[in-house]
Amino acid sequence: MPDDHGPYGKAQRGALFGDIFGRGSALGDEAWLQAMLDTEAALARALERARLAPAGSGAAVTRAAAAANFDVAELGQLAALTGNPVPGLARMLARAVAETDGKAASAVHRGATSQDIMDTAAMLLARRAIGATLADLESAAAAASALADAHRETIMIGRTLLQQAVPVTFGLTAAGWLSGLDSAIRGLITARDDRLAVQFGGAAGTLASLGERGPRVAAMLADELALENPPLPWHTERLRIIDVAAAMARVTAATGKIARDVTLLAQTEVGEVSEGPADNSKKQENATPGGGSGTTQGAGAAAGNPPAAPRRGGSSAMPHKNNPVASIAILGCARQVPGLLATLVASAEQEHQRAAGAWHAEWQPFTEILNLASSAAVWTRELLEGLRVDTARMTVNLTAAGGLPLAERVTALLAGTLGGPRAHDLVATAAAKAVSSGLPLRDVLLADPEIADTGVTPEQIEEALDPAGYLGASGEFVNAALSAHRSAEKRD
Repeated sequence: MPDDHGPYGKAQRGALFGDIFGRGSALGDEAWLQAMLDTEAALARALERARLAPAGSGAAVTRAAAAANFDVAELGQLAALTGNPVPGLARMLARAVAETDGKAASAVHRGATSQDIMDTAAMLLARRAIGATLADLESAAAAASALADAHRETIMIGRTLLQQAVPVTFGLTAAGWLSGLDSAIRGLITARDDRLAVQFGGAAGTLASLGERGPRVAAMLADELALENPPLPWHTERLRIIDVAAAMARVTAATGKIARDVTLLAQTEVGEVSEGPADNSKKQENATPGGGSGTTQGAGAAAGNPPAAPRRGGSSAMPHKNNPVASIAILGCARQVPGLLATLVASAEQEHQRAAGAWHAEWQPFTEILNLASSAAVWTRELLEGLRVDTARMTVNLTAAGGLPLAERVTALLAGTLGGPRAHDLVATAAAKAVSSGLPLRDVLLADPEIADTGVTPEQIEEALDPAGYLGASGEFVNAALSAHRSAEKRD
């Protein structure tokens, strides 16, 4: 990803964990500072439009409101004196404006309280993070869609409670990933369109210092920042914060599901998928690497995606390792979010017109949720665009079970003559014998005289043990997921 992340700062590429947990929106101190300054500048423009500030005030404040003009460390020290960084910032901004336009300085922070600036800045940061996250999720969903379509008939063993169950298709697995991503995308769009609102209520939510023109200034501030203008200030009604954070938490839930599946399928003893570099030159095509297994490359990267770093997936101690780094990073992001979300929910109980501590407790967890969800989306895009699918290994693992995953189907076949309970017990006994003897279930079933007496033919047993005939509505479900995805793309 490029270092420049737009008007709210740059990714801290030199930070120790920045390239793992801060790969998307990368919101930090500089981002917060610029968002607060943008709010102050927009307020000055709104005041001028409402004729509550001298002509030219908006432009003068806007020119001065650049993060590069301020010292974050100094603001941090001032914040310790007042409990938040806004009072110090407002004084510094007013001085900077006064150097070029003494009258315009009167427009800085007029009518506002610190929470107005902080909360509105949080909404600007959320919009930035949602935009970055949506872009990566949409690319990830496109890659999942391609995998589902390409592998709609690729049979693999399904697993329940981490044990082999009945056959499924890898296309169905990818369709499940796609459905989760599409749902997360819808949630983000709802949060972006319905829950991002300006905060402007003044000292106690009445805008008394602006008189009868206060609501007009609030509407103009919302217009300047392209945020919703709520019916009234929400200083101690914090559901907007929770809703945005919850939408981001749904992102990490959806991406975490994908990552967990990949880590399990990529285990050496399973080996059905592996991570590879997202590479636009590699399409859905078959290859036969040295092991003789048929491997399908992922959907291909979006244009401009950088190649994977050398030795990604390596170990400090074991040279042979090829760890699923993208999946691990996604899970690392996802594991942190629930606790952060819980902090925001717990902080929603706020006193009267301004909270004593609960509001302050929101700032860091809210920022971290935005960063973690955005980072998980980047990693998920890379994971799915570069995912290698080993179809031959899927066949080997399915065959290695010796027909046991089709025991349910054989039971249904025998139930017509033996009845359900007796058929279940007979097949269960045969399955146990197959496991203890190492024989295929087919051989045990065909050697059982009670089965022979039912009139069920060997050909019927063979057919019942064919996994291709026991996929149920897998294909229909894949089609439904792909259709829903295409419909969602058109709506968006």
